[in-house]
Formats: sequence, C-alpha cells, structure tokens
Amino acid sequence: MSVEFIGFIGNHNASEIIPRQGPVIDRAFIRASAAIHERGGFDRVLLAFHSATPDSLFVGQYVAQVTSRLKLMLAHRPGFTAPTLAARQLATLDHLTDGRVAVHIITGGNDRELAQDGDWLTKDERYARTQEYLDIVRQEWTRREPFDYKGEFYRVSGAFSDVKPQGPEGIPVYFGGSSPAAIAVAGKHADVYALWGETQAQVAETIAAVRAAAAPHGRAPRFSLSLRPILGATEEEAWAKADRILAQARALRAAGAEQRLVNATDPDRPQNEGSRRLLAAAAQGARLDKRLWTELARLTGANGNSTSLVGTPDQVAEAMLDYYRLGISTFLIRGFDPLADALEYGRDLIPRVRALVAGETAGSRAAE
Repeated sequence: MSVEFIGFIGNHNASEIIPRQGPVIDRAFIRASAAIHERGGFDRVLLAFHSATPDSLFVGQYVAQVTSRLKLMLAHRPGFTAPTLAARQLATLDHLTDGRVAVHIITGGNDRELAQDGDWLTKDERYARTQEYLDIVRQEWTRREPFDYKGEFYRVSGAFSDVKPQGPEGIPVYFGGSSPAAIAVAGKHADVYALWGETQAQVAETIAAVRAAAAPHGRAPRFSLSLRPILGATEEEAWAKADRILAQARALRAAGAEQRLVNATDPDRPQNEGSRRLLAAAAQGARLDKRLWTELARLTGANGNSTSLVGTPDQVAEAMLDYYRLGISTFLIRGFDPLADALEYGRDLIPRVRALVAGETAGSRAAE
C-alpha cells in the first residue's frame, strides 16, 4: 500500500499563531505555497471551503495554473450547486489540469455556518441530501446514456454529461464526517475517508466502522489522517516548540486577532462529531500514544485539524508509520507557520515516511 501526502494552501498567510495581514486572496502567497508544496514532494493540496471564504474551485484553478505536477483536492459542499453542474465543472477542470482533480465532500457540521448560505436542513437531512447528490454526480461521470433520478432532494430527467473525468479511474472522492449518518454515506461513495488526528484506538475504531458500511456496496475505501506535525532537531526542542505554539495561540485568541470562522457556536460544545471525538481524546491527556499532542484541540474547541505529532523527524515518521499499519495511506499535514512548515515537511518528514513505508511494503512482500 503506497502512501500519499496532501498539503494545504490557504488564501493568505494566517494560522492559529499568525494573524492575517494583506488581502483576502493573496496571490503571491498562494504562488509561493504552491511552489513549496510541489518542490517538497506533496502529492496534492487541499483547497478549503467555508461559507465566508473564497471559492475553492477558482483558487484551485489558480494553483493548477502556477504548477505542473501538484494535484488538487477541492473541498466542496453539496446543496448549493446542482449535482449535474458540479459534476461537469469538476470533470472540465480535470481535463484542463491533465487529470489532477480530486473532490473532498464536506457536508457541514455547524448549523450557524450553514445558515450563512441559507441552508436550514438538519444534519441528518444534509447527509441524506449528500447521498443523493453523489448518486447523481457519479452517474454524470460514468453513464454513457441519459438517466433519470428521483429522490427527496433532487430530481433530474434525461441527465447526461458529455464531459467525463479524464482518467479511467475517474475523479477521487474524499469524504469527511464522523456521525453515523456520515459513515453510512461514506460507505457508499467515499474513495478515501478522511479522519482528523485521533488516537490510534479511535482511528482503528473508525476504520472498522467505515469498512463495515462499505462492504454491502462492494467497496474498499482508503483512509486519510489529518495532522499538524511539530518537528525539532531533538525531542526536547520539538516539545519546546509545541509549548511556544500554544502560548502564541493563546495570546492571539486573547487579543481577538485569530479568525474564528468555523465553530461560531460554543467551542466547548461543538456541533460536529469529529470535533467532539478530538475533545474526547484531549480529555484523556495532553500527550497520548507515542507523541500525539492535543493541547491546541482543547484550546480551539477542536476547530478542524488541530492535533499534532511532536518530535524529531524520525520520531514523527515512526508515529505516522504506526497509523499506516492501522490502514492509513494518506496523510494531510499542515503546520502553524504555513510556508516554513511546508518546506520543512518536504525536506525532513515526507522522505522519511516514504522510506519507512517502502521498507514496510518490501518486508510484507518478502514474507508472502
């Protein structure tokens, strides 16, 4: 099983420890970030979606324009574009980028944010809509003749797309969501199921649940894990760096300078199951398993990807190999200093993990 690395390109230079300066869409920053990720050996980059931020489809087009190899993972929320149109948009971009497009389906776990776009459905209703949405998208990509579809949320007649994904394997569908309703949809449609940086026990539990949901559909999804690695020349330096990051994040939050777009509700009681699972891990302690660090998740209310592996590059690579052995084959990694950390990951971490995985794979083949 090979390993895939996904980075993250924001619209501007900002994080939990860096207040945003400059324009909302900083093209110079996007170009620099794209170049660092491409040179650093990342396979893809995530372009995020939120009800208040620039459109990931257009930012992704720009990233593709300034790169030649780097693939895209476009976050996309069902419900605001007709599924037939979304399928054609993604397939068109796939051709224009020579097959570099993947889509990351995010149904949405925060009612207040969804209301910004006029979506008043309940969470379970949103996931039911997402399932219908993907039913139609996949038929648009694969059917060679017009088709009809009648569901609770969507109804089409004679639907057909002349443009299909470029490659025979199609456009990969990544999928996030930890609730039972989300896992049911993932079982039917996810090519890659995405988890946040949970404990090894939590990851094993979720992988088993998703595989069970996928089995009736004859599917075997891959699994992705999102982490915020913190590296140091020594273990002591790495933990000191983590302490500095925590102090800086606290100071920025106290000053009110951090952007708080996602968890607009009480950060101690997030609405989405993924955040609740991270907070449950954080309640077990600040340092879990070999080197999983949960303090930022605790501070931010597990507002997205907020847990870290802390240590030397060799130590963090070994910890990532532990997750690989559980079934994780994709790692989405981003740092707290976006450009510097992406550069460091490409230089010091990605090659080590790839080497460990190659050794693991060779050992498995030799044992057969």
